[in-house]
Amino acid sequence: MQIPKSIHENLRFLIIEVGSQVANLQTYFDTYSVTMAKRILDRSGYTYNLKTSIHSGCLARIERDKNVRNAASLLRSTESVATDLVRIAELCRDCIQQVGYIGNTSHLPSKLYVSLLGRIGRGIRIIDSAIVNSDTKMALKIGRIEKKLDCAYRKLLKKYTRDLQLQKKKSTEDLVAALFVAHSLEQMGDVLLNISESIISANLGQPFSTDRYHSLQASVELLNGSDNDANVVLETVAQTKSGSGISGVSTIDNEGVEHLAIFKDGQKRKVKEERQGVESWHEIFPGLAPKILSYHKQGQSASLLIEHLAGLTFEQILLHETPKLLNQTLKQLQKTLKSVWNATRTKKSVSANYMGQLQKRLSDVYQLHPEFMCSNMQICGSTVQSFDNLLKRAKVYEENLSAPFSVYIHGDFNVDNIIYDPLEKKINFIDLHRSSYMDYVQDISVFMVSNYRLRVVDPVIRRQIRDLSINFYNFSAAYAKSKGDDGFDLRLALGLARSFAASTRFVVDKVLARAMWLRARYLLESVLLTDPKLIHKYRVPVKELFVG
Repeated sequence: MQIPKSIHENLRFLIIEVGSQVANLQTYFDTYSVTMAKRILDRSGYTYNLKTSIHSGCLARIERDKNVRNAASLLRSTESVATDLVRIAELCRDCIQQVGYIGNTSHLPSKLYVSLLGRIGRGIRIIDSAIVNSDTKMALKIGRIEKKLDCAYRKLLKKYTRDLQLQKKKSTEDLVAALFVAHSLEQMGDVLLNISESIISANLGQPFSTDRYHSLQASVELLNGSDNDANVVLETVAQTKSGSGISGVSTIDNEGVEHLAIFKDGQKRKVKEERQGVESWHEIFPGLAPKILSYHKQGQSASLLIEHLAGLTFEQILLHETPKLLNQTLKQLQKTLKSVWNATRTKKSVSANYMGQLQKRLSDVYQLHPEFMCSNMQICGSTVQSFDNLLKRAKVYEENLSAPFSVYIHGDFNVDNIIYDPLEKKINFIDLHRSSYMDYVQDISVFMVSNYRLRVVDPVIRRQIRDLSINFYNFSAAYAKSKGDDGFDLRLALGLARSFAASTRFVVDKVLARAMWLRARYLLESVLLTDPKLIHKYRVPVKELFVG
C-alpha cells in the first residue's frame, strides 16, 4: 500500500520545511545572524499545522481501511514520522534560545555543529524516498546518524564538564548553555533513529527497533541461506507480559522453498533463560520442546529463531474446536505429563513456596485492584481476617509442607503454552524459561486456573472448563495416590490459591477478578482450618471452585 496522496503531499511539505530549518540553523552557527534566528523561531505554527493535517488524514484512513493488510501499520508509522519531524524543528528553536543565553560564542564549536547539522539534513532529505520505496536499507542509513551524533556529544560533554571544573564561576552560564545546545543536537539523532525504526516497522507490518531488525535479518539469513529479506512475511503471534515479542516468520529461499519459524526477542536475560529451558528439555525429555535454529544477542537484547510447530494451542482448541478434539487433546496431554513425571521423578523432597510466590506478586495485584486491600473486619461480632493476614498464616502453615519427590516441570503451564498436533497426535511445550525440578502441583494449579480465567462467558464453554478441570484433577490425584503423595490436595489448594489471586493482576474485568480473588481466599481459609495431622484427609472442592 502507498501513502494516500493528500497525506503524502503534507508529509513532503513537512520534510522540506524541517530540512530548511536545519539548514537555517547551520547558517546561523556559521554567521550568528539575528535574521536567521528569527526565521527559525517564527516557523513553529507551519510545522504544527502540517503535523495535525497528517495525523487527521491518517486517522481517517485507518478507520476507512481497517481491514487492509499493513494499511494501519504504514499510516501509524507516517504519524510517528510527522511527530518526530516536528520534534526536530522544536530542537532547532531550542538551540537558538540557548545561544541567546551565551555572552561569548567562542565556547561553541560552531564548525562541529555545522558538520553535525549537515548529517542531520542529509538524513532528513532521504526520509521521503525511504518511505515511498519501502527501503529498509535507506531507513537504516538514517538511523546510523544517531551513533555519530551521540559520539560527538559524549566528547563535548567531557570537554564542557572539564571546562566547568576549571573555570569555577567564570563563564559558567555560557558553558551550561553551550552544553544544552550540544544536547539538543544529540536529541536530533535520537529522533532520526525513531524515524528510521518507524519506517522499518511499516515495512515489516509490526513494531521493530533497529536492533531487533538486525537480529531478524541474521536469523532469516540462517533460515533461507540468503540475506535478502524481500520475501519475508511476519505475523505477530504474541506480546508476552515480560515484554518479549513473538512473531511467525515465513520466507522463501533462492530455490523457492518456503521456510517457517518463530522469532522471539526481548531482554537478553529472559531470552537466555528461554534458550536454556529449551536445551534442558532436549536433554531431559527429548521431543517436547521445539528446536532452536539460532540465537543472537546484541547489547541488552537477544533473539531466538525457533522451529515452527504444527498444531493448535490448548486455548484455541478449547475455545474454537469440537469437544471431541478437546477430549483427545486432554487425554494426550495427560499421557505426556505422566510420561514426563515418571521419567524425571527424583527422590528429592521439594517445596514450591506458593505463599512466598504470591507475596511477591501481591503489590501488583493491589495496584490494579486496590479494593482487594483491606484490614480485618467485624461481622456480627465475628472477626473476618484480611487477605494479608490469611496469607501470612498460610505461609507459616506451608513451612511444614513439601512434595515427597520432584519432577521436571514446565514452570508456566498456561493454556497458550501447550500445543497439540492432531495429525501427529503429539503434544509440544513452548515458553520454557521457568522450567526446573519442582513440585508437579505447580504446573497442575497453573493449568487449571489458566483455563478458568479465560475471558469467555459462553455457558457451554464454561461447562467445558469445569468438566476438564475436574477431569484433570482426577487424573492428577490418581497419579499422586499411586506415588504415595498424601499431601497432594492440600498443596494443590495452596497452588490454586496462589494462581487465582496472582492472576488477577492480569484481569481487568472486575467481576472475573473478584470471583478469582474470593476463590483464593476460600482456599486459604479451608487450608488453615485443616489440622496438620489430618492433611491426608483434605480434598480440594474442584467442582464448586470451577463453576461459573
